[in-house]
Amino acid sequence: MATNEIGRNIAEVRSRIVRACERSRKSPDSVKLIAVSKKVTSDRIMSAAESGIKDFGESYVQEACVKISQPPLSEIKLNWHFIGHLQRNKVREVVGRFDTIHSVDSLALADEISRRSISQNLKTQILLEIRLDMAVPKFGFLPDELQEVVVKVNMMPGITLRGLMGMPPFSDSSEDSRPHFRRLKSLFDLLPDINRFVLSMGMSGDFEVAIEEGATQVRVGTAIFGHR
Repeated sequence: MATNEIGRNIAEVRSRIVRACERSRKSPDSVKLIAVSKKVTSDRIMSAAESGIKDFGESYVQEACVKISQPPLSEIKLNWHFIGHLQRNKVREVVGRFDTIHSVDSLALADEISRRSISQNLKTQILLEIRLDMAVPKFGFLPDELQEVVVKVNMMPGITLRGLMGMPPFSDSSEDSRPHFRRLKSLFDLLPDINRFVLSMGMSGDFEVAIEEGATQVRVGTAIFGHR
């Protein structure tokens, strides 16, 4: 995809964000756009950065670490978000490289992030991933266990719980995601004030619905970079 096409795509996504915010009577500044850059080459990420994107989401540890640590991306200030499933044995490679880990789906993983952060004298921002699709066994905390989990995570040093993340079941209709987003927002609203900052939900196919239901961050890849 040509550089100017990436720029046009970003402008279109931002315009859709503005319209979704107008419908839900909120400021466009209240929604952060994260460009999902997994399987995207560094030069195309640079094109997005030159079009004003500062936040990028990665899902694969090895690929992300190479891109982040080498020029040209290592030479500019970008905010990196880890949004994929994270195995405990990969935590040491993620802590210190990513501003936020969105996909914390177990207490064991939170504890490992805590331990690695302490060893580097860091505070790592995390989100708890909530399982929205009950029909299929996937990663994430069950809604009913969230309050107990939050208490335990808030006691762990080296990490700062900033909010929640979730992915609804796949569907061809964005409207099918709405009840799942609404459920996640209701859980977000129950968080203590110190944890209620980020609600990360919505991707290329449904981010407008997610914004209407309360998302503060949307993770958009295909609508910016095309199919990979």
